[in-house]
Amino acid sequence: MTTPHRQFKDAIYEQFARLGKAISAPKRLELLDLLCQGPRTVEALAEQAAISVANASQHLQVLRAARLVDAEKKGLYVEYRLADDEVCRFFFALRGLAEARLAEVDQVTREYLEARGAMEAVEGDELMRRVKSGEVTVLDVRPPEEYRAGHIPGALSIPVGELKARLKELPKGREVVAYCRGPYCVMAVEAVELLRKKGFKAHRMEQGVVDWRARGWRVESEGAPQ
Repeated sequence: MTTPHRQFKDAIYEQFARLGKAISAPKRLELLDLLCQGPRTVEALAEQAAISVANASQHLQVLRAARLVDAEKKGLYVEYRLADDEVCRFFFALRGLAEARLAEVDQVTREYLEARGAMEAVEGDELMRRVKSGEVTVLDVRPPEEYRAGHIPGALSIPVGELKARLKELPKGREVVAYCRGPYCVMAVEAVELLRKKGFKAHRMEQGVVDWRARGWRVESEGAPQ
C-alpha cells in the first residue's frame, strides 16, 4: 500500500523530472543557449540552430510546457525568450557540470579547435586588463540584436558575416580580441581565422556575455550599463 509520504515524494520528483525531460534533446539545449543571448523569433532560432522552423517550434513547445521559455506574438511572428534569468543560470550550471564530469566535452572541443589552429584563447581576466588599459580592440561578432541585448563594454559590433567587408573599421596596428556566445560558439573562431589571413594580430576569447555576467562583470545594453 502506497503511503501519503511516498505519494508526496513521487509527485515531487515527477515534477523535477519534467525539467530533465525538457532538456533531454541536444537541440533544445542549443535553443536555450541561444535564448541566453536574448529573445528571438522561431525563424531566427531555426536558422541559427540549423533545423527547420517546424522542428524548432516543436522543441520550443516542449521547453514552454516545462516553463523554461515564454512566447509573445509580435506582428506576424512569435518571439521566444527565457522565462527568467534563473533559466540561463540553470543552463550555465548544467554546462559547467558537463565540462567537469564528461571528458568527452574537452576532447570534442580540443579536436575541433586544434584542427582550426584556434586552441589559444585570451582569458576574461586578461581581456579586462587589456580593455581597461586600451591595449586591444574588442570585437563582438554576434548578430546585431544580440549585441544590443548585452555586450562587453567597449566592444565593437561587426557580425562575422560582415567582417570581410568591414575590415577597414579595425585599426590594423592594434591587437584584436574576438568573442561570440561562449566557449562552444564558432563565430569567433571564424573571425580570428579571417583576421589573421588579413594580417591582423587576433585572438579568440572563450567567454561570452553570459560568462562575463556570471562573473559579476559589467555588461552594456543599448548604451546603458547593467
